[in-house]
Amino acid sequence: MTTPLIHAEGRVLAAIDRSTYTESVARHAGWAAARLGASLELLHVLDRHPEAAPVADYSGNLGLGEQESLLDELAQLDERRSALAQEQGRLLLQEARGFAIAMGAATPDIRQRHGGLVDTLTELEPGVRLFVLGKRGGHADFAKGHLGGNLERVVRAVHRPLLVASRAFRPIHRVLVAFDGSATTRKGIEMVAASPLFRGLEVRVLMVGKDDDAARSQLAWATGVLSDAGFDPSIALREGQADTVIADAVREDSIDLLVMGAYGQSRIRRLIVGSTTTTMLRTCAVPVLLLR
Repeated sequence: MTTPLIHAEGRVLAAIDRSTYTESVARHAGWAAARLGASLELLHVLDRHPEAAPVADYSGNLGLGEQESLLDELAQLDERRSALAQEQGRLLLQEARGFAIAMGAATPDIRQRHGGLVDTLTELEPGVRLFVLGKRGGHADFAKGHLGGNLERVVRAVHRPLLVASRAFRPIHRVLVAFDGSATTRKGIEMVAASPLFRGLEVRVLMVGKDDDAARSQLAWATGVLSDAGFDPSIALREGQADTVIADAVREDSIDLLVMGAYGQSRIRRLIVGSTTTTMLRTCAVPVLLLR
């Protein structure tokens, strides 16, 4: 029996932070949860970032009484900072909950956790059917167009599908599936056919490679699976560089959601920190659903 890529049980889990992606993540998560008929949890992880400037240690220049007084003041300062961070997180979660509800999600659960984002998500993964994250967090360098470091680590660590939200939410009508005939992308076609996430959407399948009998056979299989599920898929086979061809298709066909594999050896699925997947995550203006 084939293991489904989006599990029939479990919740949608969206990780939010104080970045410009917060509203988009909440809206994409609310959209997905509503279509899947799944519960939604909004998570904010309180993490001590290395970007925070450390407090200098002058204790060697102080007497014993002065050291104790300074340590007490520093402890009180840490407590105030922690309380402020928790309150900011609570307000952030409340705001995100409103965005998700506006997208049709049932009242989402909200949670704050202390620790690292990657460790927290891997710990919670068994009860999750879909993760939702933004491309960049609050500490990413937008000017250079870099992906958030947390996103790269999460993609390596988790095994559930991951919806990477674009900077702003827009209604999703057209879906492009990057297909190469591999096991992962064949399962991706089966998932699209079976999942309520895609029901009623326009689905297009793009294969990048040589136009030969093998490729045509793979595309015929994909067409059959989607047609049997009630879709009327548009199929394309184009030669060229995978990242360029996919980007052109997303732009020219007014695609709202790109579905592709996260790992693999083929041109479409080569390494999350390699060429195609990372390029699409970094440059694509639409959300990307990454599959295993």
